[in-house]
Amino acid sequence: MTDAVRERYERFALEEAPGRSALYADWAAGVAADPDVRTVLARIPANRRQPPLVFAVTRMLGAPSAGFAQWREFLLVHADAIVAECEKRSIQTNEPLRLAPLLPVLSEIDGPIALLEIGASAGLCLYPDRYSYRFVDGYGRLRRALDPSDGASPVVLTSEVRGAVPDMRMPEVAWRAGIDLSPLDARDGEDRAWLRALVWPGEEGREERIAAALDIAAADPPSMTRGDAIDEIDAVAASAPQGATLVITTPGVLAHIPWAPRHALIERIRTLPARWVTIDAPGLHDAWRPPVDAADWPGFVVALDGEVRAAADPLGRWWEWRAPRRPPRP
Repeated sequence: MTDAVRERYERFALEEAPGRSALYADWAAGVAADPDVRTVLARIPANRRQPPLVFAVTRMLGAPSAGFAQWREFLLVHADAIVAECEKRSIQTNEPLRLAPLLPVLSEIDGPIALLEIGASAGLCLYPDRYSYRFVDGYGRLRRALDPSDGASPVVLTSEVRGAVPDMRMPEVAWRAGIDLSPLDARDGEDRAWLRALVWPGEEGREERIAAALDIAAADPPSMTRGDAIDEIDAVAASAPQGATLVITTPGVLAHIPWAPRHALIERIRTLPARWVTIDAPGLHDAWRPPVDAADWPGFVVALDGEVRAAADPLGRWWEWRAPRRPPRP
């Protein structure tokens, strides 16, 4: 079992952490080479042993953001508490920046909209109308700016647009709801600490952005339902207000659902009187129209009702519109 830990953390150190978090790369390489640490991590169930989850738990419990030797000492001293906390936690990255490549897709949908997110975590992606957007080029020069109707937001989503900038507008959101196996509450101190711990060290500005978005969600909490989406989606969708277009979003959640129930959920969404907006890895399902060649596709796919709209960074840091240009709204 420790061999599986070594292989997973070695892969993370070599392929996933570089360019995003030097500290996590150091910790993961240390884990891969340390049999005592691997023995502790092998006690954690395999589906709760991912490096970002384990590292976030240790940081939430007080591990210093220092080199591997200090992290190792903390882990060995607090091994039982870390194992127990990992067993009840899951990765619930709640990145509002994902809304940047979704905004032009939401702009296609007539409002007002009733927004329902699957895997909503604390619901930070349910507030596209409450954030400011700054779309820039590869040199950071401003190409387009959008703000809420009442002025600039404390949450500013800055994203690089590659290629043409499509028509966009701020959506009118009449209702916000989420479904999650373990929803988080933006008003709860422990839940806020967990979301902030999920930010990788070295991701500049991200923790501050999430903290500001948590304040927005705490001031106007969405309706959150605890449970499996396939069991709850019909009832929650039925509670959306009449006169609003139901929009179901699945930003980044489908990867955490096994293949068969993932496709069952997609088919369930398609049977509802709703629009479906998602951002997913190209090989994650076969609902894309036209089909996407994962080998040649940069980043994730952004789609509306399965129809491909854009290529994008998984967390929304950049995107490229790939659908035909729409005529301007009257």
